[in-house]
Amino acid sequence: MPVMSPIEGTFCRTHLWNVIAAKRMLPWALGDEPLVGRVLEIGGGAGAMAEATLADHDVDMTITDLDPRMVAAARERLGGRATAEVADVTALPYAAGSYDTVASYLMLHHVIAWPDAIAEAARVLAPGGTFRGYDLTDTAAARWFHRVDRSPFLMVAPGDLHDQLEAVGFQDVRIEQAAAGHLMRFSATRR
Repeated sequence: MPVMSPIEGTFCRTHLWNVIAAKRMLPWALGDEPLVGRVLEIGGGAGAMAEATLADHDVDMTITDLDPRMVAAARERLGGRATAEVADVTALPYAAGSYDTVASYLMLHHVIAWPDAIAEAARVLAPGGTFRGYDLTDTAAARWFHRVDRSPFLMVAPGDLHDQLEAVGFQDVRIEQAAAGHLMRFSATRR
């Protein structure tokens, strides 16, 4: 299972990313729907989105990442306000139906087996739970950037994401593109 490139990993620990994540990306990704209950953030990196989530939502939060350095940074940042664990998003160590929300922010394209990650999100969600987040779309610019920084990737097209979400048991699938088609936010409800 791939991890972020050193360039992306460093950027995800910067003050600039913290501001972008908290002030712009999280509110856009979630829209007007608050998070409640047990929340699992997959591929949470150094915890910027989790920190912003905890500032604005009263939730019981777990954050995972495959990279132990990112998990250590998240633990330090969150200071015990959330659980941070090393976990492979394609084989999550949680029981079926454990969470009310699974969140994914800008990480699916780094999971070569992203359909498996979506299946795991469905598995750990309780019926009626939601899978929410945002990602890059499959554009020439996104592919070029990831080749240059030598990041492992498999870009996600909105139609493919929609089809995969439905295939593993989600309904009410909503995908909205932004930034001239370079980004998409999504939400889906577990049957």
